Amino acid sequence: MQKLPIGIQAFEVLRSRGYLYVDKTPAIHQLVTEGMYYFLARPRRFGKSLLVSTLKCLFQGHRDLFTGLLIAEQSDWQWQSHPVIVLDFNGIAHDSPQILRSDLTTLLATIAEKYQVSPEGSSIISQFRNLILALQQKTGQPVVVLIDEYDKPLITHLEKGPDELAIAAANRDILRGFFGVLKEAAVSAVLRFVFLTGITQFSKISIFSALNNLNNISMHEDYAEMLGYTSTELTTYFAAHIQRLAAKFHLSPPEVEAMLAQRYDGYRFSEKNVHVYNPFSILQACNHQNFKDYWFETGTPTFLINLLQQAHYHLPQAEELLVSRSIFTTFELANLHPAAALFQTGYLTIKNVEGRLYTLGYPNQEVKTAFTESLLYAWAESVERTMSSHVLRLSRYLAQADLTAFFETVIAIFGSIPYDIGAKKDEAYFHTIFYLMISASGGAAQSSVLTSRGRIDLVVTCPDRVYIIEFKCNQSAEVALRQIHAQGYPEQYRRQGKELLLLGLNFSTEERNLTAWKVERVP
Repeated sequence: MQKLPIGIQAFEVLRSRGYLYVDKTPAIHQLVTEGMYYFLARPRRFGKSLLVSTLKCLFQGHRDLFTGLLIAEQSDWQWQSHPVIVLDFNGIAHDSPQILRSDLTTLLATIAEKYQVSPEGSSIISQFRNLILALQQKTGQPVVVLIDEYDKPLITHLEKGPDELAIAAANRDILRGFFGVLKEAAVSAVLRFVFLTGITQFSKISIFSALNNLNNISMHEDYAEMLGYTSTELTTYFAAHIQRLAAKFHLSPPEVEAMLAQRYDGYRFSEKNVHVYNPFSILQACNHQNFKDYWFETGTPTFLINLLQQAHYHLPQAEELLVSRSIFTTFELANLHPAAALFQTGYLTIKNVEGRLYTLGYPNQEVKTAFTESLLYAWAESVERTMSSHVLRLSRYLAQADLTAFFETVIAIFGSIPYDIGAKKDEAYFHTIFYLMISASGGAAQSSVLTSRGRIDLVVTCPDRVYIIEFKCNQSAEVALRQIHAQGYPEQYRRQGKELLLLGLNFSTEERNLTAWKVERVP
């Protein structure tokens, strides 16, 4: 059983000390032999930094680190040593434009000292240009430039008010000129390879206007599996760890694989219908020998929560969101699109493609449960302090068909929301909070489910039963039930072999709570 590389992003450490490495060198070989300027966006904790480290070792000619991997055993790679510039923006301070310039100057000087060159320059642009030219002149080899998390000086300051937005804009202007060095004629003539990573795909007119020759492979089918683990890689490389999980929980390996897939699989980054697992979550699940929400525990971007709140985003629509392809590259500092932000940060992924129309949804249960829990606490601030344990019981009550306890808990949660938060809300508000409650509790809730005759407000699927739920506001539960029957909503669920329950709910804006409900069991 190979050691798991928990927290290890340095390829040389991983390979020299016997840690598990899923061989991604076939895609890397294609990358480095077919092109020169690349950009790749992926969510956080998806292996971008390890990929940058792997490319560094590859271009430095460390063949010994690749022994046994396909690029060393089955390719014609020449293992020529190149000077490599690595700029990791995870470690570059960016609290202000002045600090960003200062830290970049320091980093460039450190790289120059390592290679024993002395490039001069009165600005970070001239320093960067002269460093590249000096490295090529000294070594006689073209230079490789690797830039990790380029957008860290931008997204850290988003949705925090006008002052922070001004810092992000100033940092963007600095980076636009800095990255533009890489396209200058004198510089591009001495470059071998350029690779940038980040979470977001800011439009070319925003930050890459001076570097508009980047090949954006974020949605390229050939590289859809380069980061993350495929199901084949999971069963091949993690077989011993899966067996260990199976023994602990008294399950078969296929049952463990099914649980891992439900919680951590489902990310799709191109039209090619291939899914990958979140690598961070898989490593943590195997390390801790448990099925928990590991990726989400590393933190949700504050700007995303703030953006959704300020845009009054209807959260239930994230279950099945229809967008055009343009959404994937629409990202501007002062005009963030919620759907674009949700996709690029990894909270939504591609579920289906029909022509130019893309359907987005949550990639897996880990993301959906943990994200909706965080959103619930953001939308109704008091819930976390007083009712979080009650929220977690809701899916269990539905699974057991204990509807008395379920409705008592729902009423208590709504009752805990202060007047100034819950007042003057409409049906969409109650729908959103109810949906977030169920999803945050781990329930398999689907909102606005399309049928041939309309849209069901909410469907909750349990192991033994299915709930069809219709919401009304300032009307009656009977009206909600009548709509369920009039639209024929139960028909498509009758043949699933599960108990089918219809719930009509009525909320009152005056009482700011659920005031009536009707339950009907379908024979």
